[in-house]
Amino acid sequence: MSEDGTLEAAQAALAAEHAAVYGYGVAGGRVAADRRAEATAAHHAHRARRDALVRTVRDLGGDPVAAGPAYALPFAVPDAAAAVRLAAVLEDRVADVYSDLVRASEGPLRRSAADALREAAVRAVRWRGSGVPFPGLAERAADGSRTDGTGAKDETTGARAKAGPDAQAGTGTTH
Repeated sequence: MSEDGTLEAAQAALAAEHAAVYGYGVAGGRVAADRRAEATAAHHAHRARRDALVRTVRDLGGDPVAAGPAYALPFAVPDAAAAVRLAAVLEDRVADVYSDLVRASEGPLRRSAADALREAAVRAVRWRGSGVPFPGLAERAADGSRTDGTGAKDETTGARAKAGPDAQAGTGTTH
């Protein structure tokens, strides 16, 4: 893929990491005490990935996309159960954009993106209690929309949200 495609995929991954850091700020404040350490570890992992992607985007000649002051959550997060669902959705969205970065890159960046995809998929399974057959590989059309027509478009990353009861994206609910 072209360097522009790699830069675009890295920017999308960076935007998703910004959103994940924000989302874990919300989820971490609402998860049950027995899962708080897990949420804190995920928050730190996403911050580290975000910081690495800022350097990557600069190395690719781009101006890193800035974090928004706030992000619309895919659904209301009033309690611990919703916080766990949010964490799983955040990880699914991050996995989606890292799969794009794996396809768009090569060498060490591809390896790093594959590692991030794997880590997000594992965290999603831990939060959800089950996995998906091919994390990050939802069938998408060229415009980034899902070809099965499910899921609302995530305006932050351009990816489609996962379908199903735990991913009701597009409600405009904010923290």
